[in-house]
Amino acid sequence: MSYITRSLEKVVQQVTQEYPVVLVTGPRQVGKTTMLQKLMEGTSRGYVSLDDLNERALAKNDPELFLQLHKPPVLIDEVQYAPELFTYIKVYADTHHEPGAFWLTGSQVFKLMHGVQESLAGRVAVLSMTSLSQSEINGADTEPFRVDLDALLNREEKAVPADTKDIFERIYRGSMPAIASGKNTNSQIFYSSYLSTYIERDVKELSDAIDALKFLRFMTAVAARCSQMLNVAEIAQDADINQKQAKDWLHILETLGIIFYLHPYSNNLLKRLVKTPKLYFYDTGLVCYLTKWSSAEVLEYGAMNGAILENYVVSEIAKTYLNTGRETFLYYYRDKDAKEIDIVLEQDGVLNPIEIKKTSNPGTELTKVFSLLDKASVPRGKGAIVCMKPKVGIIDRDNYIVPIWII
Repeated sequence: MSYITRSLEKVVQQVTQEYPVVLVTGPRQVGKTTMLQKLMEGTSRGYVSLDDLNERALAKNDPELFLQLHKPPVLIDEVQYAPELFTYIKVYADTHHEPGAFWLTGSQVFKLMHGVQESLAGRVAVLSMTSLSQSEINGADTEPFRVDLDALLNREEKAVPADTKDIFERIYRGSMPAIASGKNTNSQIFYSSYLSTYIERDVKELSDAIDALKFLRFMTAVAARCSQMLNVAEIAQDADINQKQAKDWLHILETLGIIFYLHPYSNNLLKRLVKTPKLYFYDTGLVCYLTKWSSAEVLEYGAMNGAILENYVVSEIAKTYLNTGRETFLYYYRDKDAKEIDIVLEQDGVLNPIEIKKTSNPGTELTKVFSLLDKASVPRGKGAIVCMKPKVGIIDRDNYIVPIWII
């Protein structure tokens, strides 16, 4: 099994020089600990995991003694299990002013992790790690995705070309490090084991009253609606649970970094005619497993191919930001006539409209919907059709053709 270099490594090294605490959050098995342990090699930094029940008990019951035993610089793994540590970490940071004293990992999204923000505000650099991006898997440098011709041509030079069959193979296999590195060759067996561990450990940690089989059925109902506007009632009905449970369980999936939302774009001149977010998974391999596709080839011609392809593109664009330590400003647009723009990327004072299509020959008709943004107070920038075209192209002076494999 070979180690896959992560784009976040440079960011970790940078913020370690500036902040006393560095917190890397994200789902289980996306490579948080592996990356930090790789960066620790040849240093004096210690390591302790709160998956160890003895260490966890000490951290919860006597956090002061725990930090005397595990002196900084130290990596504390799965820190969400002992929030009692945060106050003592804060005191240490305020007393010693030591950059990089604590590296922390957590299997919960920071903004949803209770107590951390209050305790460590201003002292912690928070980095979100997702499963691997296609550029990381292919060994290319990750740059935030921009709708700019020079940037797109630069991406094209560095990326590994892929045809439609290859793209759906990438989608089907997913982006978990264990699969991409070759440690596990059968993605279906991996995801089966992953879900068992995930539900038994992380989900029940957040709510121990959850029935494992019901939660799995719920996740399947959610996966079947990837790239769609969130419909809690339908998900609840399919999973045979009530709507409050469905909302609570969706919050758990978001907290654990499994799903994310695109919210509808609006500003003072564009009425937000739709308030409902669209739902996406960070890892399409998990979607394919939950929705029971037997192979990449069957998926390519199946009923969900458009939805899962859209999920793949949206998640890959999001990863180009998250994996380089940047915040994403991704939205979608939909009006009362059901006219929709798949992605609205807000960057550098302009709005870039992006459509995702499973076609290798996009035409000008696909860009007509972009004019919906012309009434916004933020100017409309260049647009893009992300599709199966083998090379970067131009539809007209304001719109580009972007192959999926270069994202």
